[in-house]
Amino acid sequence: MDIKDIKKELKKVLDKDRYEHTIGVAYTATSLAMRYGYNVNKALIAGLLHDCAKCVPDDLKISECQKYNIELSEVELNNKALIHPKLGMVYANVFYGVDDEDILNSIFYHTTGRENMSTLEKIIYIADFIEPGRCEAQNLDIIRKTAFADLDECMYLISRDTLEYLKSKNKPIDGMTERVYNFYKNIHDNK
Repeated sequence: MDIKDIKKELKKVLDKDRYEHTIGVAYTATSLAMRYGYNVNKALIAGLLHDCAKCVPDDLKISECQKYNIELSEVELNNKALIHPKLGMVYANVFYGVDDEDILNSIFYHTTGRENMSTLEKIIYIADFIEPGRCEAQNLDIIRKTAFADLDECMYLISRDTLEYLKSKNKPIDGMTERVYNFYKNIHDNK
């Protein structure tokens, strides 16, 4: 499926705000890809598809995960917003024909992250956080500048602020989010 077709299909399955966010992430991802010498087309596709399952109703997300044998953790079942990356990875493959492992992993890990992420995984995780439509995150100006200077440092800042936010709101924290923070904090501390 080409970029035009992907955009056309996403316009059908995403609400207006989510579609605008998706376009913002896609173009932010391509900017980061240019900055870091990464494949711009792969960043564009990953950015476009990162939230392709976001607007699926929660009950359907769960039944689709069962259909595709996607395991869900207790945290994901209690915070259904964490389900869309796993389902999105499957949808990107099944409905959009993506078989590139790096693109699929960047969709899968764009919310929680993971230790030792690939360049594309970091680009999508960061682009999702800093795209132009985002305006509420703490330290956003610093994080946006850091994104174009040092991906690992940016991962540290985002994961730190995400944990602080989740703790302040007494929201459930996926164990992967804490591992990501510890991994990138270690890189930060050893610079």
